[in-house]
Amino acid sequence: MTFLAIDVGNTRLKWALFDAARPGAVLLAHGVEFLEHIDRLAEGDWARLPAPTHMLGCVVAGDAVKRRVAEQMELWDVAAHWVVPQPEEAGVVNGYDHPMRLGADRWVAMIGARHRLLAHGPARPLVLVMVGTAVTVEALDASGRFMGGLILPGHGIMLRALESGTAGLHVPTGEVCPFPTNTSDALTSGGTYAIAGAVECMYQHLLRHCGEEPACVMTGGAGWKMAPSMTRPFELADNLIFDGLLEIAARRFAVSLG
Repeated sequence: MTFLAIDVGNTRLKWALFDAARPGAVLLAHGVEFLEHIDRLAEGDWARLPAPTHMLGCVVAGDAVKRRVAEQMELWDVAAHWVVPQPEEAGVVNGYDHPMRLGADRWVAMIGARHRLLAHGPARPLVLVMVGTAVTVEALDASGRFMGGLILPGHGIMLRALESGTAGLHVPTGEVCPFPTNTSDALTSGGTYAIAGAVECMYQHLLRHCGEEPACVMTGGAGWKMAPSMTRPFELADNLIFDGLLEIAARRFAVSLG
């Protein structure tokens, strides 16, 4: 039995093939493709893979991308399954006003982070930060209930907004520093500290609500850039969405197999 996990973000599709649909499964192969190149997967990386027994994916890019992925999977006899956030799944309770409107990537990453936390110690409140095209900051209490979260623009969106809305402002790459003395450093530092400040606010909200210091986990392609500027120590975790997909798949496909 092999399991294909797919994470479709705003710009890239990441995939991983495991030897089983369960936490701790052995990674057999993995890859990344920009969304504009999805249509070459079947003749490229996927052509060399053994046929997966099951597939489960997480997508934020819309139904058109789901259809394109399903078309690429036609080289195998396996159905495409996509995560839709539920009121409760894999030990995490969804506190969103309308649970199914929560982003699937946020939901799956929370499940992955929750089980990562439990694998290394006792249950605690948790602040989860995903740093990508957008930044999300999630709060879970010690019981695994999602209390709510923040969404704010990532670095690239912030800088492009400033470029388009400010005459004569161009945005080269700068450095993060306490007292910026040039425009490039001021912009880079401002965006970084804006994100760090939002995370600190959520940390304080959760600390007051739970009366216990939260654990802090960060993931996403730009997480390593943010971590040195955070006001709290954060564990960097690369594959929380794959971890979450494995947790969900272990329960869903075990049930389907009877």
